[in-house]
Amino acid sequence: MKRKLYNELIDTHQNYLTRRHFLRDCTLGLGALALGTMGCSGSEADDPTEALLEKISHYVPRARNIIFLHMAGGPSQLELFDYKPTLDRLDGEICPQSFLEGKRFAFIRGVPSMLGTRVNFNQYGESGAWVSDLLPHFQDAVDDVCFLKAMQTEEFNHAPAQLFMHTGHARSGRPSMGSWVTYGLGSPNKNLPGFVVMVSGQSAPSGGKSLWGSGFLPSLYQGVEFRSQGDPVLYVSNPNGIDRELRGKAIETISKINQREFEEVGDPETLTRISQYELAFRMQMTVPEATDISKEPEYIHKMYGTEPGQRSFANNCLLARRLVERGVRFVQLYHRGWDSHGSNDFESLDGGFLQRCNEIDQPMAALLKDLKQRGLLDSTLVVWGGEFGRTPMQENRGGKTNKFRGRDHHKEAFTMWVAGAGIKKGMTLGETDEVGYAPVSGNVHVHDLQATLLHLLGLDHTKLTYPFQGRDFRLTDVHGELVHDIMA
Repeated sequence: MKRKLYNELIDTHQNYLTRRHFLRDCTLGLGALALGTMGCSGSEADDPTEALLEKISHYVPRARNIIFLHMAGGPSQLELFDYKPTLDRLDGEICPQSFLEGKRFAFIRGVPSMLGTRVNFNQYGESGAWVSDLLPHFQDAVDDVCFLKAMQTEEFNHAPAQLFMHTGHARSGRPSMGSWVTYGLGSPNKNLPGFVVMVSGQSAPSGGKSLWGSGFLPSLYQGVEFRSQGDPVLYVSNPNGIDRELRGKAIETISKINQREFEEVGDPETLTRISQYELAFRMQMTVPEATDISKEPEYIHKMYGTEPGQRSFANNCLLARRLVERGVRFVQLYHRGWDSHGSNDFESLDGGFLQRCNEIDQPMAALLKDLKQRGLLDSTLVVWGGEFGRTPMQENRGGKTNKFRGRDHHKEAFTMWVAGAGIKKGMTLGETDEVGYAPVSGNVHVHDLQATLLHLLGLDHTKLTYPFQGRDFRLTDVHGELVHDIMA
């Protein structure tokens, strides 16, 4: 009898040490712990949609929303904002060895030639900002923006550099900036996503959908992709033969099943599924109205250059204004095609680059004007830039000069601009050398920009953390300094 009881005791003890027992019976505690790190209370576990409600920031914010205009491919700052007459005079001359020694480039091999701009620059506005004639509409907006002419990054290839810009790390798996922001602040509108993404073109940028993924944060905080052509959000519409009442009953049933699953297993991602189903159901009513730009007055369409029903950067800019107007916290626009190597006409400074400039000039200037006239620029940050810049040298892929005019990737110095809430107007920070190769003052690292944007939203980048794999992670990793010079 004693032996039997002893064996039963051992069996019971071993059962408590098995992986199956741990996953089945102990994860409820881990789930509660994870919910605690998200700032959720017990009531939020009962109503998971409350995880996206507005939260208290670390301090009083200057901005409530962000619209980030990302020019995927890396636009040439030398043809747009960084005026370098010396570079034009050096056109065709051999590149100095000092530019090449100890440096790595994506495609340049051997000794390339210097490449002039062949575009006209003038100063505009009371600020006297230099802008090329490729952006005639934007010339009128320079007094509302702050130029960062000495931006620096760590990466010189597209996917890693895009990931670095938006997730703070060159490899996939980290949460995007929009995910961090919605995790930290929630969303003012319960019926729309807190983080929306729009892409001009047929496919995602080189960094893929990880650019707006939630990484190790709960997937509740990942970006939701909207489209300016066709259904605004894929799979939100009811299938054929399913009306809204039946869809509602189905969602209710699914939520009950998921709630029971959470009570048994304790996985917080189950709450995310509940929230996503219910948000999608509410979006059926709110998204069509929010994305219907055809209802905008004619003067707005003329100002942006929009064509309802088409896939375009202009339509996405107007949609971005409509979304922040309705409380969407973070809107990310990607515009592809800026990779100006000169290997073909589409990728040349005299071909595809000119077309990209024409596509963005009017709508991005209109976005600033529209936000300003509605009073939204006082609460919205607008950010423009690529993942890196371009070299002042002509690309010579494989040691041979490319057929068309083009520049290689350049991480040492490039231009971005920011505008809106908490940003000084009509200002330029940073300067590059006489050919635009390296910064000479006002350097701003990507982590510095990320820290500053979070700060303007009321978030301390050193305190916005999430525990993962044994340590606390943050958007800026262990880096990032506030750029006080640009803050009003």
